[in-house]
Amino acid sequence: MYMTLIILNMLFMIAIFKIFCMFIILPILLITWKRLYAKKRAERSRKGTVVGFFHPYCNSGGGGERVLWAAISAMQIRYPDIHIIIYTGDLDADPEQILNKTEKVFNFKIERKIEFVYLHKRKWVEASMYPYFTLLGQSLGSILLGIEALNNFVPDIYIDTMGYAFTYPLFRYIGGCRVASYTHYPTISTDMLRHVYRRVISHNNRRVIARNPFLSAAKITYYKLFAFMYGWAGSSAEIIMVNSSWTEDHINAIWKCPLKTHRIYPPCDVKHLTELPLLNDDERSSDDIRIVSVAQFRPEKNHPLMLRAMYELRSIVKEEIWEKIRLILIGSCRNTDDEARVKDMQDLSKYFALDENVEFKLNIPYSELVSELQKATIGLHTMWNEHFGINVVECMAAGLIMVAHASGGPRADIIETQPGSQNGFLAEDAEGYATIIAHIINMHIEDRNAIRMAARASVSRFSNEVFEKEFLRTIEPFFRQKQE
Repeated sequence: MYMTLIILNMLFMIAIFKIFCMFIILPILLITWKRLYAKKRAERSRKGTVVGFFHPYCNSGGGGERVLWAAISAMQIRYPDIHIIIYTGDLDADPEQILNKTEKVFNFKIERKIEFVYLHKRKWVEASMYPYFTLLGQSLGSILLGIEALNNFVPDIYIDTMGYAFTYPLFRYIGGCRVASYTHYPTISTDMLRHVYRRVISHNNRRVIARNPFLSAAKITYYKLFAFMYGWAGSSAEIIMVNSSWTEDHINAIWKCPLKTHRIYPPCDVKHLTELPLLNDDERSSDDIRIVSVAQFRPEKNHPLMLRAMYELRSIVKEEIWEKIRLILIGSCRNTDDEARVKDMQDLSKYFALDENVEFKLNIPYSELVSELQKATIGLHTMWNEHFGINVVECMAAGLIMVAHASGGPRADIIETQPGSQNGFLAEDAEGYATIIAHIINMHIEDRNAIRMAARASVSRFSNEVFEKEFLRTIEPFFRQKQE
């Protein structure tokens, strides 16, 4: 009895201590922390408006980076007096190298009035750091990276262009910043929950979990708890921008703040590409039937599906046709993991006996990319639930007949398959892709050209100019309120 009373007293004291910490010590620490950053802002040498873009991979050369640089270019023109900083983890590239690559890859000429704040803790947002509970680990890692960013420089306006939602409460409530976000892809979606519930094997639902009902149930619980935290963090942004109707639906479902969510399609280089000569088959310099894929070498891009589709294609076309077919895989490599994936794809193409029909082009300049698009007939896209599909749009603008995955942004916003207005094709598995590619190859030239023209006519709503206009309109309240 005596020991029971002692244990109860100890538990009571622990509970009192926890309540004391939660309601007294923690608020005091948060207020002190907030005052520290307010003091840092007041003491900084730059007195004008400072806009901080949080983009730890700003030198990667992908679609997300195109959004970053298009936004910066538009802001430099509209608000020439503001100071822009970029939080980046690209420690191996100096500012001049980053800006030169931006011009080479995206054809954006950025004024040099930019300051780069280099972050040394980027490894904590790498998926490789968390073999288990990856989403939670990366999200907590982003908070650590955000603290490093805030300690280095306190901006007035914070714009996250990569989707690190767990940094928003930090910058808004602790850093005292106005917070805006541009979300390319929700960290977790109802589709991911559905995959786990149905026990579907995918790159984010391993076989061992999908086959075990208890592990699947545990993962569903984990996903639901994570979705709750993700929704709270994301909803703390004052302006929310999303890149497609698919992303908008998922963000509204999880963040639950549709009134401050704006759909702004990402900038695509359609103006330049639609002005390229639309070559007919008999005008091409080569007899090859060229199929182009433009995608970073990341797991979710599903390059193996392209190779399986080529393997299936070989069995349904004539040998003389097959000898002319070339699949050109174009993409950027961010790190050694991406390079390893390229090596795996090269080995897989040899395993399927496709190595003479498949070519890899890595980190090529913009001019060579345009040349490849001009020479190709078909564009290929295989990512499940692609958030939007900048490369899909740009291939269509260049005059390619696009075969995209029947999900996500390509299905919801870009590809129309109805007769009379068809501008591309949709597929889901290797057999479906192979059948459609064979159909395109055998189409009459006039039918192919009709689809190519329809594709070109449909992409003007995804132009750089439309993006810049909508982006500036959306963030204008931040600057208007500051002027007032």
